[in-house]
Amino acid sequence: MADTTEVPQRRPYFWGPVSGIGLIVAVAAMAIDQASKVWLLFGFGIGTRSPVRITPFFDVVLAWNKGISYGLFQQEGAVGQWVLMGIKVAAVIMLWIWLARVKLRLTAAALGLIIGGAIGNAIDRFTYGAVADFFFFHINTATWSFNWYVFNLADVAIVAGVAGLLYESMVGDAAKAP
Repeated sequence: MADTTEVPQRRPYFWGPVSGIGLIVAVAAMAIDQASKVWLLFGFGIGTRSPVRITPFFDVVLAWNKGISYGLFQQEGAVGQWVLMGIKVAAVIMLWIWLARVKLRLTAAALGLIIGGAIGNAIDRFTYGAVADFFFFHINTATWSFNWYVFNLADVAIVAGVAGLLYESMVGDAAKAP
């Protein structure tokens, strides 16, 4: 008599059906971010030219962020920097495990953007001791002023990834349609 017990399927921890898409997007986001930083720092020499006015509302500047997003939790010491690096590594591992479980290409691409952006900024933290930020939007009139935070392409990738996840979660079943 044949054994008819069903073997339970193990959940994937590190690779899933659309993990390749996430990997490609993550590597592309990280590479574009790092290429822009290397060019701005060493090719263009933004450190000696800062600020560079592009439009009346957009400048390219050099700002070193020793904290996390929006400059929160600034860490001057090595211990604080390593703690932030550890948090970033843990976050990337958890995002990758999530990526291994998803089935939608949009979710995989969104997670890839977040992972690639996080790795791009982690490379800065490891290499320079801080994250290099460059892009600065602002509005300054005689009566009103607004200054957005200084950011880089890794930050753009992270925000775009979060927007993709929000879109997918709001559209829900419509995103799963063939």
